Amino acid sequence: MSPFPQLPPNLPRRGNALTRWFGRSLLAAAGWRIEGEIPDRPKMIAIVAPHTSNWDFFVGIAAVFALGLRVRFLGKHTLFNPWLGWLMRWLGGVPVVRDTPQGAVADAAAMIAREPRVLLGLAPAGTRTRGAPWRSGFYQIALAASVPLLPVAFDFPRRAIRLFPLFSPGGDYAADLPRLQALYADVRGRNF
Repeated sequence: MSPFPQLPPNLPRRGNALTRWFGRSLLAAAGWRIEGEIPDRPKMIAIVAPHTSNWDFFVGIAAVFALGLRVRFLGKHTLFNPWLGWLMRWLGGVPVVRDTPQGAVADAAAMIAREPRVLLGLAPAGTRTRGAPWRSGFYQIALAASVPLLPVAFDFPRRAIRLFPLFSPGGDYAADLPRLQALYADVRGRNF
């Protein structure tokens, strides 16, 4: 069995055989594998947790290349400076000013509505600080865009990117949050 699942036909794609080989080689050299099913949905939000290290970004980008997947993600605006901005945008990044996030939910939902196929990757805590509470923005975007959540875990001790079953938000954040967080109970990030 391959450590890299096939990408279903309805997901947004990018890259070619060379970029897939590059991503797979990076993950394999570091001992990483991808566990779980990739749902065949044209639009969804991947919530990636825990987000405890800058290494999460590199593992995630290697996985995106390995799968041939086109992912959009929200990132703090300071990463989109003149030196890195072009690269962040090319990788799928969309800048967000975290000090004044008004409109970010509506903007992200509008982006999902505009594009025929989109996988938006978000870190629910919005920061690398250990033990930070999850913010509700990911949930609000999913509700506003009427898309499911794909819970994804970067489990560093196991060197596994774990894909959990799709989760459809019911509209009650207080009730849904513990159910989502329970999926990550045995997952450890790099800095835990």
